Amino acid sequence: MSLAKRLRKFRYALFALLLAAQTTAHAGAQAEEKLSHSVQTSMASAIADRSATRLVGEPALVQTRLAEMSTRLASRMPDAEQRREFLTTVQYEASRAGLDPQLVLAVINHESAFRKYAISSASARGYMQVMPFWVRLIGTADHNLFHLRTNLRYGCTILRHYLDIEKGDVVRALARYNGSLGRFEYPNAVLGLQESRWKWQAPTKP
Repeated sequence: MSLAKRLRKFRYALFALLLAAQTTAHAGAQAEEKLSHSVQTSMASAIADRSATRLVGEPALVQTRLAEMSTRLASRMPDAEQRREFLTTVQYEASRAGLDPQLVLAVINHESAFRKYAISSASARGYMQVMPFWVRLIGTADHNLFHLRTNLRYGCTILRHYLDIEKGDVVRALARYNGSLGRFEYPNAVLGLQESRWKWQAPTKP
């Protein structure tokens, strides 16, 4: 591994360690933005899709990852059935949005510390700390941002939107998600958690 990569991994891990003991919600100053009609329609359609939650991918591999993630999450979410529902929903909503489920876990870890009813000082809500104005922009009045699937659906759709704006640049997309574009503390913290706590590689075949 090159020196630059080692230094980058060390920086990510350091940010993760500095933030590990924090338990408050960390939503930033994400501002309401004016969406074009086509973007608003596309995001609203993504939110409205109510197809059944399911695991996506090669079954044996997905089950292996689910079991490992469940073990890692046990200290934060002791109930096994709750963990399974949570992780299945994360895997499905991340996959349908074209996101890495491990990145979404890192976002949730940092944003709410896996607290379903977390509320930030800016009124962001739930696991992925979704700002309420998004319900008005792309949802309907009956959407409850403390509902597991609704919160993850919004969060993943919004992060996908920012990735599209930033042409796949994860650092800039994460900064937009936090409302801190131009700064690196939040992206580094999330990527550090992904690297140190939620990174997963498929087992190599013999």
